[in-house]
Amino acid sequence: MIDYDKVLSDKIKNIKPSGIRKFFDIAGTMENVISLGVGEPDFSTPWVIRKAAIQVLERKHIVYGPNKGIAPLRSAISRRIKKKHGVEYRADDEIIVTVGGSEAIDIALRGLLDPGDEVLVVEPCFVCYAPLVELAGGVPVSVPTRIENNFKLTVEDLEGKITNRTKVLILPFPNNPTGAVMTREDLEPIAELLRGTNIMVLSDEIYSELTYGRTHFSIIELEDMAERTIYVNGFSKAYAMTGWRLGYLAAPAPIVSQISKIHQYGIMCSPYISQNAAVEALDSCDAEIAKMTDEYNVRRKFLVSEFNRLGLSCFDPEGAFYVFPCIKSTGLTSEEFCERLLYEEKVAAVPGSAFGESGEGYMRISYAYSLKHLMEAMKRIEKFIQKLEAEKK
Repeated sequence: MIDYDKVLSDKIKNIKPSGIRKFFDIAGTMENVISLGVGEPDFSTPWVIRKAAIQVLERKHIVYGPNKGIAPLRSAISRRIKKKHGVEYRADDEIIVTVGGSEAIDIALRGLLDPGDEVLVVEPCFVCYAPLVELAGGVPVSVPTRIENNFKLTVEDLEGKITNRTKVLILPFPNNPTGAVMTREDLEPIAELLRGTNIMVLSDEIYSELTYGRTHFSIIELEDMAERTIYVNGFSKAYAMTGWRLGYLAAPAPIVSQISKIHQYGIMCSPYISQNAAVEALDSCDAEIAKMTDEYNVRRKFLVSEFNRLGLSCFDPEGAFYVFPCIKSTGLTSEEFCERLLYEEKVAAVPGSAFGESGEGYMRISYAYSLKHLMEAMKRIEKFIQKLEAEKK
């Protein structure tokens, strides 16, 4: 018999499965579970987007598209970035349409990294960054952020982590899982530190449309930073288009010309129907985004208030759709807390440790769910906290 352990790559065997999917999969085997673990909007994709896709289907012209994406969509992306950030990317040679934001991150890292290159991974962060760095032959270097700084990245956090092997800084703001954002004032010293180096920035701005009480600011807006940044965004979160699998990246032409080869050979092109629908999303759905953001804001305020009431101090997120309450006072690890909460009260949340070591002592709750759903979940969480307090006595 074949020995699969010898056949499989050591690289892939050493990568841990997603901590998010672990709890989601367990919850899927149980009845009456309230799952707050996955960042998937509960809103339907806006009708105008679905209508555009239906029109493509009715034309019966569903084909492969150009490798970098259909021209109308790349032009719409260029207009969107110019409108939002005042930075112009040429549609023909500075934009690639990808299969979700995750593919954009993957091909960017594979296009930049040689074996042994170091990548600064700001934590807590989305679970894909470090594994994708490793798959690209790079070395992830954790850069923890702290609640004392509102989970923002500071120059002091970075300075001791940069070496002569540093190739990329991954900048994940608005942040998943904390909901932290970076302002112009926060980003300026980071940009100043990077100027004069060959360190590239991979700026994952998938939650840029979902901010509360402020307008998102991108590092590409600062002087000389667009030339050293790969800007990543997509449609899943803001437009409630998770299943449409569509994202994009924008970068200087010399970068795009090389990483587009990875997309070309590995993917060929993004889904033709999704791309046509996304043109309508960019051009016509600002009001829909605003409505969804307003509803997320109601849920955000509810959860922050409830967790603080229960004695689980909760950072007030300014972006994305997650809260990241601290559970250290319970005496349980993140993994223990979330496992017991799932099995004892049937509420699925994600341990903070899934987002890096600096996430230990927290858990992530997604509020991409109805307020009714969240209210029932909080009743169960309160019951669980009361049980833990009784155990201490």
